[in-house]
Amino acid sequence: MKPGFLRTFALIAALGAGILVPQAYVAVWLVRWLIIGMLFVVFLQTRFSRKSLQPSHGTLLAANLAMGGVGWAIGWLAGGHSLALAGFFAGITPTATAAAVITGFLGGRIDYVVTAFMLTTMSVAAVFPFVLPWVLGQATPNVFSQVMGSVGILVFIPLAVAMLLRRIHPPAAQWPRRLSTVSFSAWIVALFLITSNASHFLRAQTEIPASTVWVIAAVSAAICVLNFGLGRLIGGREFSREASQALGQKNTSLTIYLALAYANPLVALGPTCYVLWHNLWNSWQLYRHREHDRRTRA
Repeated sequence: MKPGFLRTFALIAALGAGILVPQAYVAVWLVRWLIIGMLFVVFLQTRFSRKSLQPSHGTLLAANLAMGGVGWAIGWLAGGHSLALAGFFAGITPTATAAAVITGFLGGRIDYVVTAFMLTTMSVAAVFPFVLPWVLGQATPNVFSQVMGSVGILVFIPLAVAMLLRRIHPPAAQWPRRLSTVSFSAWIVALFLITSNASHFLRAQTEIPASTVWVIAAVSAAICVLNFGLGRLIGGREFSREASQALGQKNTSLTIYLALAYANPLVALGPTCYVLWHNLWNSWQLYRHREHDRRTRA
């Protein structure tokens, strides 16, 4: 059986198993460590320079912040204030830590996405304390410290360790090539646990009408399509793949937490549903990329 087929099957199986086995959500705490491990491998082969920061990063950041308002508008038109909040949290979410990992699998420039991740995360964290009281109608203390604390663990620790190891042992920069299968396997496990957690959360909201859940799912799907499409336009010919991934793949765990902490489970359904949409698109992208590589080698 061909490796490409096995990887495609593994992606589909991870999504399906996550939906069908919501009980696995109890192990979702492993996702953080899986992502830290994957990012460590990514950072071993990533070299940052002044060229890592591109003019399109500014446009990407502006689009990320504007999507909060766009999500609010879509949600408001779809069903009022609660759905507007669900759309807002789905739209304004910064770039996911795993976006760099997926970009690496797709053969894109990892440093571009890591720069976008840091830029959007820090900017959204700085904006949240001012924006959340306005959209929620209540104070939101300690948001900045909570966001930056999470970023410090997820990004800066594996980055520092990778840079130190590469300086002490330069051949370590070649490890990612040998660890590509391990990294992909870690992503499959993470995808299963993320989907399982989303499935459990959705099943637990028994007091929310199914029709409302479907509307929120549609709102988050519309935002997801806009993000990936707009990101591709912003990136242009040179960075279309990277910018699309940076704007489309979201750190939903952050906004799910904030929505639960400062709003309610109904609002948290916005970024929760987004988990399913961006992972479905990632699976399709990875499949197409492998098929393209297969045809090129044939």
